[in-house]
Amino acid sequence: MIRALTLLFLCQLVGETVVRAAGLPFPGPVLGMGLLFVGLLVYGRSGPDLDGVTDGILRNLSLLFVPVAVGLVQQLGLIAENALAIGAALIVSTVLTLIVTVATFRAVARLQARP
Repeated sequence: MIRALTLLFLCQLVGETVVRAAGLPFPGPVLGMGLLFVGLLVYGRSGPDLDGVTDGILRNLSLLFVPVAVGLVQQLGLIAENALAIGAALIVSTVLTLIVTVATFRAVARLQARP
């Protein structure tokens, strides 16, 4: 269990370090998750320790949303001031996501339809 937690935190640390050093515009844990994914692809399996740790995290995932909810409540004034911009960003990002998803699906369907 300690080895699996160490692996998760090490991937996050490496991702955070690379993002800060390179000045990349996305969260370090996202890069760390990508590194973990590549490592799992290379290694071929996750192992029982990592499976147990990740299952435990997923079972308690709802607890990780509590800080987000508290932050939203604390910033209601700021959210209300920027409601139009937030709403527009949500609508535009949703529409773009749908368009990219449909385009990807159609491209994959065309590739699979070829003999």
